[in-house]
Amino acid sequence: MMQRLRRILPVLILVLAAGAAAVFALDRLFPISLDRARNHAVLVTDSEGRVLRGFMTSDGAWRLPVAPNDVDPLYLRMLVAYEDKRFYGHAGVDPFAVLRAGWQWAESGAIRSGASTITMQTVRLLEPRPRTMASKLVETMRAFQLDAHFSKTDILSAYLTLAPYGGNLEGVRAAAMFYFGKPPAHLTPAEAALLVALPQSPERLRPDRFPEAARAARNRVLARMAALGIVTPAAAAEAAEDAVPTARLAAPLAAAHLAQRVIGRAGDADQISTLIDGDLQRGLQNLARRQQQGLEAGAGVAILAVENATHAVRGYIGSGNYLDGARFGPIDMVRAVRSPGSTLKPFIYGLAFDGLVVHPETIMTDRPMRFGDYAPRNFDGKFHGEVTAREALQLSLNLPAVALLDRIGPALLASRFAAAGVELRLPAGEKRPGLPVALGGVGVTLEDLVRLYGGLATGGRSWPLRLLPGDRADSGVPLMSPVAAWYVTRALEEMPPPPNRLYASDGSKRRLIAYKTGTSYGFRDAWAIGYDRDYTIGVWVGRPDGSYAPDRMGRDWAAPILFAAFDLLPPAVGASALLTPAGPPPAGAVIAHNAELPPALRRFRPAEGLPPVGPAIVDGPRLDFPQDGATLELGRGGALASLPLAATGGELPYLWLVNGAVLPASPFRRQAEWQPDGRGQARVTVMDRLGRTATASVWIE
Repeated sequence: MMQRLRRILPVLILVLAAGAAAVFALDRLFPISLDRARNHAVLVTDSEGRVLRGFMTSDGAWRLPVAPNDVDPLYLRMLVAYEDKRFYGHAGVDPFAVLRAGWQWAESGAIRSGASTITMQTVRLLEPRPRTMASKLVETMRAFQLDAHFSKTDILSAYLTLAPYGGNLEGVRAAAMFYFGKPPAHLTPAEAALLVALPQSPERLRPDRFPEAARAARNRVLARMAALGIVTPAAAAEAAEDAVPTARLAAPLAAAHLAQRVIGRAGDADQISTLIDGDLQRGLQNLARRQQQGLEAGAGVAILAVENATHAVRGYIGSGNYLDGARFGPIDMVRAVRSPGSTLKPFIYGLAFDGLVVHPETIMTDRPMRFGDYAPRNFDGKFHGEVTAREALQLSLNLPAVALLDRIGPALLASRFAAAGVELRLPAGEKRPGLPVALGGVGVTLEDLVRLYGGLATGGRSWPLRLLPGDRADSGVPLMSPVAAWYVTRALEEMPPPPNRLYASDGSKRRLIAYKTGTSYGFRDAWAIGYDRDYTIGVWVGRPDGSYAPDRMGRDWAAPILFAAFDLLPPAVGASALLTPAGPPPAGAVIAHNAELPPALRRFRPAEGLPPVGPAIVDGPRLDFPQDGATLELGRGGALASLPLAATGGELPYLWLVNGAVLPASPFRRQAEWQPDGRGQARVTVMDRLGRTATASVWIE
């Protein structure tokens, strides 16, 4: 016996060694990996981790990576109990389950229960094969191999990522997002049971197609869980009454253009976190979509909102509807190069203030003028005679702006913009910027303008905009001095509201906004860019194909959207919303009337050799606010708020009267403030230097 054993033992050792060597060689030759689970979709989220937009895998699946600690513990207990109760104890294959299944098959001649473990199912998901007996044997061996090389957590993560849920949904995270609209971290018993049941037969049990079959499968899981004591019978009965989702939710598509812009920065990550305020983003998206419905065919809206303190992009609307091909929805109009109209004028004035070319109260002349071969006209074809520099900016007069740019030089303006990271795109064939820059004869983007106006909001320094938390904005670039930025902001914050914009009865909730509008040649582009102490927002309205449009002007089309966008902002901290965007005057600011200025700053004289083109025909004054016949709600806390008055045209000085009484307003200002002493009808009159008047009758409530 011993002799036979001695003869057999070397053979057994040799056979075992050969088998071990074969297993080792096969393991080396055919390694198993989790690469398919790592080929995942990418989600772009807002600043709080809420999904804005997702991008499917290269093979068209919604496959989102998930770890066990990202999933509701109740779901995990249900899954292991239902699919593989000895998952944490076996080596990839459950021998007891194999014996049970074999005995049942031998006894009945039919398969009554399976022996497939979560590890074996994971192998099948990693390496799909035809459902044959040979495949089953390969999957069994691969299950041992998978268990030997990876931890239970790794294997479970792969299963949770790859499990099929019908259609192109893979993994519990994608299923929870598209069926329940939530992450899988917080599931009800009914939701958890449904997610356990669906991978059994994902196409036959799809709740969006076969809700009754899905309900029955879910309830079988609930009954099993109650029998195992994982949920109470009462909880199982209550969960069985819950409805199953009968439709698959649409893929999230907020901030679609921004998501497309940053997706290239994902690398191997499954999620890109942006600085977007999700609530603001959705509000702006709804606003843009509503406004587009009132525009002509093919026209769209773009909005960009930036937080001044952090330079973070909080709202990004490239178009009102990304999926609307008729309105060129997929085109990102935040980055499209367009003519800015008059929106660059504030920076011309700012540089002129810096160079002591003019002061806000300097008298300028708006009359026909020629600059070489260039003879610009005002947008309305009229001329306003003598105005202050502040009023010329507020009225967006062309001749004063071009004369100032001629004095400071277009190259200086372009160089300041370039230093701030804003490139002026010149018309074809032009090598250097010229005077038409003042009137929009150059190309910029909405992003460029918001960045520049954000510089006005932060004391004259322009900062790079931040899209992602990792984007740094270490230092700003000076556009102009804090004094010049303050002068410009004081002028822009005195602009009257856009048409049909009435002050709320509770004026304490109204944000004070400094803003400028612009309209490009041919009414192609309507702009409104504004800022307060906390935010800078830009709005563009137009057709992406650059078509002409009838009367599409910044003040009428873009400005109302701008003010509506400011209404959507989160509440300001403390009294921030009540503070003027300009804030207190910085050191060096000169607050004086024209007569108090140094003689050189009292009147601006254009460069020599610029003869007038013809006689200046100046119409009489006209009231911009209030409009004749308007009803104004000024009641607040038992008192009446003051009413701003604004006029254009005519020749300075002005005389303001209300109900025949003269108001104590500066004669060289085209705005005044009136404090009503009671409700009822009031008659507002403005008279210019030549005695011409404009009158409006309004009703105060």
